[in-house]
Amino acid sequence: MEVVIVPDAKAGGELIAEAMAALVRRKPDALLGVATGSTPLPIYEALAAKVAAGAVDASRARICQLDEYVGLPVGHPESYRSVVLREVVEPLGLSEASFMGPDGSAEDVQAACEAYDKALAEAGGVDLQLLGIGTDGHIGFNEPCSSLASRTRIKTLTEQTRVDNARFFDGDIEQVPHHVITQGIGTILEARHLVLLATGEGKADAVAATVEGPVASVVPASALQLHPHATVVVDEAAASKLKLADYFRHTYANKPSWQGL
Repeated sequence: MEVVIVPDAKAGGELIAEAMAALVRRKPDALLGVATGSTPLPIYEALAAKVAAGAVDASRARICQLDEYVGLPVGHPESYRSVVLREVVEPLGLSEASFMGPDGSAEDVQAACEAYDKALAEAGGVDLQLLGIGTDGHIGFNEPCSSLASRTRIKTLTEQTRVDNARFFDGDIEQVPHHVITQGIGTILEARHLVLLATGEGKADAVAATVEGPVASVVPASALQLHPHATVVVDEAAASKLKLADYFRHTYANKPSWQGL
């Protein structure tokens, strides 16, 4: 696993955006898996700036969702489809036709999960999947003790995750859905490159368990250790519990443009 320690969230966003831009230059129709929440916003802002400046042509790129709430009405501003369209697809100048996501409003949710896994495979697979990490080590909405071989499925959110996400619903936890569709860990591991961004001291324990702890379902993100090309980008605060932090700093300090990413 590659671990890159950056000064702050902005630097992490720029680093990852350049990796995504480089991928799109090599493969114009790349399928980019995106995550929601506040952590990846610097990535999307930096990538949109590159597109606006003509540094990369993303017009043929495709976007896919990591997860989606179950039961929110179509068009709800906090559905993850709406968030991705607003924060990624529109700023990059893409059409909605470039976007793939699970149907959280489907009557048969299990069928919708299976259909999404099939659609990802038929699209040629995800080239680069962005990930965040929860304070409990979850990725996507694969909560602790999720199967490391799990596929896209419906999950019940833990109380802590609903508390964490209430800030997107005017601070009202009662508005946060109880269920989500999420790519399973097995589905996530099929992407060609996994890139996890974590910032802030609150993520330090989860990052340390992910990078330096054993692979265990109690820390779902630790499954990234099994992937042949996984990159973890952390700021100094999120890296504060890493025993090998100095090693990681030394390893990447002299790589032009962070070539390891």
